[in-house]
Formats: sequence, structure tokens, C-alpha cells
Amino acid sequence: MRQIYEFAVGPLAWAAFAVFILGSAWRFYSMYTLARKKDGPFLSYMSWKFSLRSIAHWLTPFGSLGWRENADVTIVTFIFHLCLIGLPILALGHVVLLDRYQGIEYWFLPEGAADIMTLAVMACCLYFAVRRLTNVTVRYVGSVRDFGVLALAFAPFCTGFLAYHQIGPPLAMTTLHVLSGELMLMAIPFTRLSHMIFGLFARAYVGSEFGGVRHAKDW
Repeated sequence: MRQIYEFAVGPLAWAAFAVFILGSAWRFYSMYTLARKKDGPFLSYMSWKFSLRSIAHWLTPFGSLGWRENADVTIVTFIFHLCLIGLPILALGHVVLLDRYQGIEYWFLPEGAADIMTLAVMACCLYFAVRRLTNVTVRYVGSVRDFGVLALAFAPFCTGFLAYHQIGPPLAMTTLHVLSGELMLMAIPFTRLSHMIFGLFARAYVGSEFGGVRHAKDW
């Protein structure tokens, strides 16, 4: 198990980052090519002003009509994304690994805050899963793959929580945490998780079109 762990935090980690970076670059290129094919003149109306205005409204809780119409979804969504992005960067164990392998050290979250954020992510995943099962509209536009994406997001936080609190075999649980985190990282460019990095660009595109061409709000 020790060899598997060392492989997971070493060569496999580099491979996961390579898949994430190269996969993201390929998706960027594919999106750009598709946009050029379907809407060739889009570059002429892309605007920093309208892009940033749109992004700012959609990144603000209840800053858009869609957010205001679904208060519970808005609250859960913002909590989920804040914890999903912030915790992997600021968790103590991750900072220790960066310091050990890369010599990078910075401020980390207190134990209590990290636990709360971890439980929040898992609770949000369960909320989204139940909503997909019980909400007719969401169930209609979704698919079984959406539950797989939720599982990908759930697994690193669940195993990380169990490993940190030494619930189950510590080394095995830590290894599972690392492997599930790497699997999620590699899946980002190729699943619905890709909206984490491409959502801002899509919002910039829509904001520019609505603001510069239609002279209307998109929020």
C-alpha cells in the first residue's frame, strides 16, 4: 500500500495534472473552433465591459433573475462551489504535501473550518442528487451520468474526511483520497465539471452578445 501511495502522490499526480491541463487546452480549442464555425463574427463584439459585467452579476448571490427565482438552489450552489474550490487549496494536508514535494508553504484552514467545509460539500452533493430525483424539470434534462459527476465530487471529500479523522485504515483511506482527487481532476475537462473553468468564458460570450448586440441584460 505504501508503494501505491507514493506512486499516487508522485508520478500519477503529475499525470493527472497533465491530463487536466492538456484536456482543458483541447476543450478550449474545440470551443473556440465551434464558436468560429457557428458564429464567425463573435470576436468583433466580444467586450471586456459586457463580459465582466455579466460575470460579476452571475458570481453575486441573487445577482441574477435565475438566482433570485431559486433561493435554496442559489444558497447551496454558492456554498458548494466555494468549498469545492477553496478547501483543496487551503486544506492542511494539501499544504503539507506541497511543502514536502515542492517547497511551497502558505496559510491553511483551521481544522474545524476544514471539517465544516468538507461536510458542506458532501451535504450539497446529496442535495443535488435528491433534487435530480425529485424535481421533474431537472430529471428531464439530466441523465445517469450526472450522478457519476456528483460521485466524482463527493468521493475526494468523503475519503479525505475519513482519512484525516483516521476512520478506517489510515494509509488505505489516504490513498483512496488521493486517487479519487486525481480522478476528479482528470475528469474536469471531459465532464460537466468543466463548467468550473469554462463557465466564465461562456458567460463572457453571452454577456458580450446581449450587451453589445442586443443591448439587453443577460441576468
